[in-house]
Amino acid sequence: MQLHWQILIALVLAIFAGLLSGADAAIFGIRFYSVYEFFGTLFLNALKMLIVPLIISSIIVGIMGIGSGEDLGRLGSKTLSYYAITSFLAIMTGLILVNLTVPGISDGQPLKDVIGLADVPQAVTDKVEGKGAGDVVAVFLRMVPPNIVTAAAQGQMLGLIFFSLLFGFFATKLTGAKAEQMQNFWIAVLDVMMSMTNWVMKFAPIGVFALVAKVVAVSGVGVFSSLAIFFFTVVAALAVHFLGTMYLILRYVAKVNPILHYKAMSAALLTAFSTSSSSATLPLTMECVEEKAGVSNRVTSFTLPLGATVNMDGTALYECVGAMFIAQAYGLDLTLTTQFTIVLVALVTSIGVAGIPSASLVAISIILGAIGLPLEGIGLILAVDRVLDMCRTAVNVFSDSVAAVVIGKLEGEKNILQG
Repeated sequence: MQLHWQILIALVLAIFAGLLSGADAAIFGIRFYSVYEFFGTLFLNALKMLIVPLIISSIIVGIMGIGSGEDLGRLGSKTLSYYAITSFLAIMTGLILVNLTVPGISDGQPLKDVIGLADVPQAVTDKVEGKGAGDVVAVFLRMVPPNIVTAAAQGQMLGLIFFSLLFGFFATKLTGAKAEQMQNFWIAVLDVMMSMTNWVMKFAPIGVFALVAKVVAVSGVGVFSSLAIFFFTVVAALAVHFLGTMYLILRYVAKVNPILHYKAMSAALLTAFSTSSSSATLPLTMECVEEKAGVSNRVTSFTLPLGATVNMDGTALYECVGAMFIAQAYGLDLTLTTQFTIVLVALVTSIGVAGIPSASLVAISIILGAIGLPLEGIGLILAVDRVLDMCRTAVNVFSDSVAAVVIGKLEGEKNILQG
């Protein structure tokens, strides 16, 4: 059975298992929730273990394959332009839908007065306190880490990518035997990392089952009642971007069959949904785009690691809808200028959001600070944030994969998505 079918079956079984067991059911004194948590964490740790060596080796191999600074500049400008345009389109999709559905108003009253403002857990408060628009500058400072080993240990992907880009670029300046030895070494490292990825992904159905069952066991389905309109507004906006905007880009910009790409990415999308981490899904994303979509390593090794860090279409959309929802829930009628501020800040902050679960809460706090709303408003969306995090991560990963296809086609590659 193909991997994506195994993962899909595991996902469906996990929903039933989570609903049946809940958070407290146990057997022989061992809670089912603890079992879910153990296997889920084990799978996530295995994926995260691969990230640093995979990113370093893939970028260095990619840059050495690209060659001259002129080629690198051309590829970089195309990639970043794609990321900026698709993130903007995602944000505008969310903004239009949230203005149409107005989820923050219930029976003519701001939702805050209807359901009461939920308490914000201390862990979330610690994350978002003191965040402001000035924190956007810190994104650029993180690009140049003072210690590359510390950056790798702390998962600071932006600094790691920047270092790898520099290393790969200056490695192209080597000549003769040194150049050949350097290139062979990093190609060998990349091959080993991809083989390790294939091995870890054999356990994906078990990991997906555990991760999803854990979420369902805690959340259940009752949390969606009071936030149903907000929840479905976000899901609808993500669906429009995922099935509409991305489809059109594949069809008319990349000029490939979009259905073939959706099929090629199915395993990566299901893994992204269950892990809520675009960084953790990166190894499988690279495998799907190279082996199933047919994009060259030269393109994927540059676009995908970069995209997993800076291209967050789903996150940018969610930040915009979340901030608008909170503003509506507080009874504020936002002007076009304020809404434009939300769009702009969502676009910039989505670049620096780490590819980890619930990192969007930090970005939303920056937007709230920019438009003068209290951070306590985050409490309104906490109940459904985890499930929406799973949805938007899948959109993030798919947008990265579409970027690789688009850039590959613009670079003249012929074997992409040939069925």
